[in-house]
Amino acid sequence: MLHADGLTARIGERTLLQALQLQVAPGETVAVLGENGAGKSTLLRLLAGERPAPPLQVQGEVRLDGRALHRWRALERARRRAVLPQRPEVAFAFSAIEVAQLGRHAAVQRGSAGQEYEIAAQALRLTDAWHLAGRDVNTLSGGEQARVHLAAAFAQLWEEQADGPRYLLLDEPTAALDLAHQHGLLLAARAFAARRGIGIVTVLHDLNLAAMYADRVLLLHLGRVLGLGPPASVLSEATVAAGFGVRAHVLAHPLAAAPLVATAAAA
Repeated sequence: MLHADGLTARIGERTLLQALQLQVAPGETVAVLGENGAGKSTLLRLLAGERPAPPLQVQGEVRLDGRALHRWRALERARRRAVLPQRPEVAFAFSAIEVAQLGRHAAVQRGSAGQEYEIAAQALRLTDAWHLAGRDVNTLSGGEQARVHLAAAFAQLWEEQADGPRYLLLDEPTAALDLAHQHGLLLAARAFAARRGIGIVTVLHDLNLAAMYADRVLLLHLGRVLGLGPPASVLSEATVAAGFGVRAHVLAHPLAAAPLVATAAAA
C-alpha cells in the first residue's frame, strides 16, 4: 500500500497541501484533479519520494508497505515505483530505444543485452512508439517524447513477479498528446498495471478522461481534498463548480460506463 499520511506542504505563508490523507492499493488507478496550483504536482513528487528542498516545508509522511519512503534506498525505491514527470528531459542525444532501456537499470534480475533490448522494444510497442526507436529523442515532438518516456517507466517495472506492491506515478501524461494517443496511453497504462498488480497515480486535467480510466479520483482545491472516491460520486455538478469555478452538467456517457462532464464558463 502507498499511503500519504497527513501531508502538509508550505512555501512561506502559502499552503500547497493541507493534512492530506490518501491510500493507493496495488492494481487501482487514482486520478488527481484540480485547477492550476491546487497541489497536484507537489503531491506526486512527494509520493515519488523526492526530498523537499527549501523553501518547501513538509509535514506528514509517505509510506510504502508501512515503511517511510525516505527510509528506502534510492535503488529500492526505483524497483518499487516508476515516475513519468511533467516535462521529462534527456541531456544527451539518446535514441528512443536507448531511453527505454534506461528504465532497466534498476531491475532486480537483468538478462542478456538481447533480452534487455527486447523488453525495451516491447515497452515502446505498448506506447505506440516503436517506430521512433532509432530517432534522437530530443528531436521528437512533445507527445512522442511522452510516449517514449512512458515506455521507459514500463520497462522499469516490467517483471510480473515482484517482492511487493509497485506504483506508476504519472504527471500530466496526456498533456502533449493528440486525442487518440490520450486514450491509447491511459488504456495501455491500465492494461500494463492490471497485469502486474501495479497501482497508478496520475495527474490529469481532463475530467472525462479521469472519469473513464480511473477507479477513484482525488479532487484538490487550494491544497485541500474536495472529493475522493469513484468518479461518479466525486464529479458532481456542485463539486466540479466548486473545484474549478465553472458551470457543470453531468450526463451519462453515450460511449462508456462513466459520467460525462460538460462545462462552461461561470455565469
